[in-house]
Amino acid sequence: MNLRLNFQWALMALLFVNLPSISSGQNAILGQWKTIDDETGRVKSIVEISEREGQLYGTVVELFRLPEEDQDPHCDLCDDDRKDKRVLGMEIVRNMVQDGQKLEWEDGTICDPKNGKVYDCEMWIDPDNMNELKVRGYILFLFRTQTWMRV
Repeated sequence: MNLRLNFQWALMALLFVNLPSISSGQNAILGQWKTIDDETGRVKSIVEISEREGQLYGTVVELFRLPEEDQDPHCDLCDDDRKDKRVLGMEIVRNMVQDGQKLEWEDGTICDPKNGKVYDCEMWIDPDNMNELKVRGYILFLFRTQTWMRV
């Protein structure tokens, strides 16, 4: 009985010591994020980041539309498999891979359903603020960076 109790305490201590490294890895980015328009500052949507076969994907799970905007927009300007698909439920982030142990992901793409363009993408979380995700879409040396907020 005493040996079992010591083993349980040792296991709990091991988990406690490794908890920061567990939470700072791939799982740190998983979940829902509010997308903020970098031009207007307005909340546009909620994207859920999930993991599949070691890569990250982001799906639009909620839209925040103004009354005068199309309430059920479709990606009519997309020219890939997203063509004419509803933005709600659309996978806009694809194939993101974590850069080692850093809180950075790269080598994926992001689609802007508004203009149908697909950009190379990188994302990162500042360890001092785990509730902000920086998302950068770029072509060559031209880029645009948004800050998404954890829901």
